[in-house]
Amino acid sequence: MTWLFDGDFAGAIEHRDSLGSFATIRPGQVNLMTAGKGIVHSERSPSGEREKGAKLYGMQTWLALPDGQEDIAPAFECRTELPLIDGGGASARVIMGTLWGSTAPTTQHAATIYADVMLEAGGSIPIDAEADERAVMLVGGSAAIDGIPLGLYGLTVLSPGAAMTLSSANGGRVMLMGGEAFVTRRHVWWNFAHSSREHIEQAKQDWLNHRFPLVPGDEDERIPLPDKPTTVSYP
Repeated sequence: MTWLFDGDFAGAIEHRDSLGSFATIRPGQVNLMTAGKGIVHSERSPSGEREKGAKLYGMQTWLALPDGQEDIAPAFECRTELPLIDGGGASARVIMGTLWGSTAPTTQHAATIYADVMLEAGGSIPIDAEADERAVMLVGGSAAIDGIPLGLYGLTVLSPGAAMTLSSANGGRVMLMGGEAFVTRRHVWWNFAHSSREHIEQAKQDWLNHRFPLVPGDEDERIPLPDKPTTVSYP
């Protein structure tokens, strides 16, 4: 899931994938790519952005597919009509899921909360205990959760079942995320994620042997399988 912030460093991303999708991602729209049983994609700054010095400021988040749906058909969607909740010196753009009675149209495969929260100076907003798992990340300004200051770009995982308050003395921007807990663990190796290590090993071999489809309009470059990936959840 890709979400770009507005502002001087907003920028844009051109998305292409092996389904034939093409979209220019800009602030205010959420782009959701569901990998499922397998997808290949490319992301590049538009040529006009590169010519003037490309900038980017946003979030890209991986969501695990729930048990029984890990190998569904791949998909891509772009949504722009996202609900805005406003009041109490704070506002929240609901990007996915339902928050305080407002629901985003973005596809959910499991119960999810994902929102972009803007806090004015002295503003606060309740963080309910409805989701199994919740976390917040400060992405601008300053903020605190139940009076405990948040570190910039640090992921703060909240205690399950506890109702809490997000506040800011001077104004800040915070991403709220969370959702349904799964029974089985998920493993990650490079760009492959699954509950089965055997599936990941097969995906590695398929990538090495060029069994994945190409990206129409961007077929020339291909990232090789790394010897030691920077993203890995098991030895």
